[in-house]
Order: sequence, then structure tokens, then C-alpha cells
Amino acid sequence: MIKVGIIGATGYGGGELVRLLAFHPAAKVHAVTSRSYIGKAYSEVFENFRHEEELVLQEENMDSIAKECDVVFLALPHGIASQKVTKDLLRKTKIIDFGADFRLSDADAYEKWYKVEHSGREVLSQAVYGLSEMYRDKIAKSRLVANPGCYTTCGILALYPLVKDKIIDLDSIIIDAKSGVSGAGRGLDLKLHYDEANETVKAYGIGNHRHVPEMEEQLSIAAGRPILLSFTPHLVPMNRGILLTAYAKLNKKFSYEEVNEIYQKYYKDEYFIRLTKKGVSPETKWVKASNFCDLGFTIDERVGRIIVVAALDNLVKGAAGQAVQNMNLLFGLEERAGLDMPPVFPA
Repeated sequence: MIKVGIIGATGYGGGELVRLLAFHPAAKVHAVTSRSYIGKAYSEVFENFRHEEELVLQEENMDSIAKECDVVFLALPHGIASQKVTKDLLRKTKIIDFGADFRLSDADAYEKWYKVEHSGREVLSQAVYGLSEMYRDKIAKSRLVANPGCYTTCGILALYPLVKDKIIDLDSIIIDAKSGVSGAGRGLDLKLHYDEANETVKAYGIGNHRHVPEMEEQLSIAAGRPILLSFTPHLVPMNRGILLTAYAKLNKKFSYEEVNEIYQKYYKDEYFIRLTKKGVSPETKWVKASNFCDLGFTIDERVGRIIVVAALDNLVKGAAGQAVQNMNLLFGLEERAGLDMPPVFPA
């Protein structure tokens, strides 16, 4: 069995990771850490884990956990992982980072967007961007995987075939996305209180959201040229899920069948990407608690524009599920191991 360590196991992402690994046929959680709940049983923090094998939250000791575990997940706020991951640590264990510290190839760009010093420049070049559908061969050979952001996963998967085959005007991309409140984490924040977040929808991070450079970098690699895009996220009063709508100008007139053929070319063998039928738009309720990303598109012939709609669970395909998918690749396992379950409905 693969021994797993989880640093920061009491956030939403860490909790979802523990839940998913409880079903995994080849991995077992060996160590879980927390700054706030040291010495407590895991089920005292998350009551839904009663009757599961008991885990006790321990104080973080990266060196000892790295020696004991085959893989360590870092479910930490941005800016912390880069202080912890060193060449010496990577010789002892494999690392999958939930945060943004190793997602961008340029440390200066990271510091500009995240307003925090990047302390892991010596290992940044070893990091592989952990979007399995694009980089599975590189991930399999890596020891440091940068798990993608939730908005970013949704946006890149929605646009990748169009960008790769250059059938859209690459300067015309606009992305509008809505996320459930769990995407903001488990920390206390006034704007996330029930009275503040319920019965309202609000845009935030307009023009400067920190996932923009991540999407631009990956789509630029796919296109073979720099891409700039507009992205506006919104907070909606639901627990989990992302619904993303991407707009782009088509380079010429395409039929639905022609565009569908392009999506099929890239995704027909991708188990976790589900293309909807013509006229059916993805919904967050159809992917809840699963590792699926649903994609559908419409061609607006009147204005020569394609509209792509994508839905995923921000805590699964947008975080913990993608991380397990990456772990499976790192250890040569079936990519679907521990993740091959249908979405929950209703929920």
C-alpha cells in the first residue's frame, strides 16, 4: 500500500482528500497534520468520518513525515509550500501541492500576482503542472506535482481543443465563472458568513484574479503563442461546484459537428471529461462529489462566436480528485483508482 501524508488535513480540500482515499484500493492515509487540532481524532473535526479507521491529527514535522510516507499532499494556503519543499525533501518523498506555489513557471510572475515571496526557486524547474489530461506522461516521471486551481482546471479543459487547433481568435477569449463558497476555503472571513453570501451573487477579483496567469500560461503553451484573456469569477450561494462559460470568436464558419469532432479528437478517451449531447448544457448538480468535468458548447452563428459551458466539483476535479488522479500516475496505477464513482444526486 502507498503510504500517504496530508499536511493541512482539516481544510475542505484536505477533508475531501481523506474521504476519497478511504475508497482507494492501493493507498492508505498514514499521517495527517493540523495547526489547530493537534492531538484530536480526525472524526472530532469531521463527524462524517465516524466509524472510519481512526486518524489522530499530529503536529507537522515535514522531515519525519517525508521519511515515513511515499507521497505527501500539501493542502496549504498559497506561499507556504514554497518554504517547505526542498531538493532534500524531494529525495525522500513525492509531493503533490494543492496551492499555487509551483503552478507558474516564472517565480517573478508568481510574486507579482500573489503578492508573496517565492521561496522555492531552486526546485521550481522540477515541478510539473498537474492537469492529467494534458501532462500525464510528465506527471508520471515527476516528484513534484503542482495541482491545478479549480477555476483553472475548468477553463483550460473547456478551451484546450479550440486553442490547440486554432479555430478561435486567440485574442477574443472571455471567461465567466461561478463558484460555490467552499472554493474560498474553511477559514473565517466576513464575506463568507451565511448572511453575507446567501441570497446574493457577486463578482470579485475582476481583471486581477490570481488564476488568470495560470490559465494564460497553459493555454499559451497549447497555442504556441502568448494568450491574454479576460476572466471574471463570481461567488454563488451553494456549497460546492463551478459552472464556467467561455466565449470566443470563431475564425470561420464551423458546424456543430465539425467542432464536436475536434473535442472528440482530444477527449474521447478521457474518462473524467464528459461531453454533453447537442442542446444539453452542463450543470453543477450532475458532477457533485465526483471527479468528472462536463463540457458542452453552442455555436452562435449570428455573431460567429462559440460558447463553451463547463461544470466540475471544485473540491474534487478542482482539487482533491485531481490530486488523487495525479498520485495514481506517479505510482503507475490505474488512473481511475479510488475515483471511479458516479456523482451524488440529489445533494
